[in-house]
Amino acid sequence: MSTQERKTETIPQWKQEEVDNITDFLDSYESVGVVSITGIPSRQLQEMRRELHGTAELRVSRNTLLERALDEVDEGFEDLKSYVSGQIGLIGTNDNPFGLYQQLEASKTSAPINAGEVAPNDIVIPEGDTGIDPGPFVGDLQTVGANARIDAGSIKVMEDSQVLDAGEVVSADLANVLSELDIEPKEVGLDLRGVFAEGILFEPEDLELDVDAYRADIETAVAFGRNLALNAGFPTERTVPLQLSKASAEAKSLALHAAIENPDVMPDLISKADQQVRALAAQIDDEEALPEELQDLEAPAPEADEQTDEQPEDSEADADDDEDDDDDDDEDSGAALGAMFG
Repeated sequence: MSTQERKTETIPQWKQEEVDNITDFLDSYESVGVVSITGIPSRQLQEMRRELHGTAELRVSRNTLLERALDEVDEGFEDLKSYVSGQIGLIGTNDNPFGLYQQLEASKTSAPINAGEVAPNDIVIPEGDTGIDPGPFVGDLQTVGANARIDAGSIKVMEDSQVLDAGEVVSADLANVLSELDIEPKEVGLDLRGVFAEGILFEPEDLELDVDAYRADIETAVAFGRNLALNAGFPTERTVPLQLSKASAEAKSLALHAAIENPDVMPDLISKADQQVRALAAQIDDEEALPEELQDLEAPAPEADEQTDEQPEDSEADADDDEDDDDDDDEDSGAALGAMFG
C-alpha cells in the first residue's frame, strides 16, 4: 500500500486524533527517537517517565498509528519506521542525540531475571558467605553449578561460579537461587534503537562516546593550540601572559650573556662571575699563587649537560694529550689570575 493511499483511507475518528497527537509530538522536539520498552514493568515505566520529565517525553501508542504518524510528518521521520517493532515507544527531547543516549544509559537499573528469559550476559554467583543458615539451599546452589558448601555454620560459595552463559535461557531453579541471593543480573531501561535529529538518523553505535577520552582529546587540542599561538607570537587573552613571561626570560638571558649592566640582572651577573672565578681558582694546584680569599675553594658543580656517565673508549689513549693541555691551561689560568689580582 502506498503512502498516499494510507493517508487518504478512512480510519476511525479516535485513531486519527491519536495520529494527529503523535504528529504534534514529532513536531515539538528537535530530536525524536524510538526506544524499546520490552520487559519493563508498568510501575518502573511510570517511574522512568517521571525521571525524564523536564528533559524528555516518552509516548507509547499502537505501532500501526506510530508508523502512520511518521509517514504523515514526511520530513525524514519515516526512516524511524524500520525500528518500529515489538514493544516500543517514541521519545522526544530538545537535547542533542548524544545527550539523550547518555541520559538513557545512565538511567538504567539492575533488575531480577525470571525463568524463561534469556541471559543478557554471563551470570556469576560470587565467592563469599551467603548469610543463609545450613539447609537445603546448599543443594540448590550446587544444582545450578555453584561451588557451595556449609562452613562455620553458614552456606558459603567457595569461588566465583559462572552458572549461565550469555544467550542461554534461565531455568526456574536458577531464577529462584538468584532471587534468594538478591542477584539482579539484567539491566532495565529504555533501549534506544535510533534517533532522528536535524535531518540525520543516528544509531546507538554512533552515539556511544567515551566521554573521558573525548575530554582528554579536547584538552590536548587546546594545549597544542596554545603552543602554536605562543610559538607563532599570536596574541590572545590566554597567551599574552605567557608571551610576556617568555619575553622577560629571553631578555634576561640575553642580558646575562652580553654582560649588560642592568639593575635587574646585576645579581645574576655577579653570581655568574663568582662561579667563573671559583672554577678558575680550582684549576690552580699552587694555592700560594692565589689570593687568600680564593684559597681552599671547591669548584662549583658542573652543569647537568656538561656531565657524562660514560667515557669514550679511546679516553685512555688521549690521556697524555689531555694532561699536556691541562698543564698549558694551568699556566694560562695563573697568568690570568695574576693580571686580575696584581
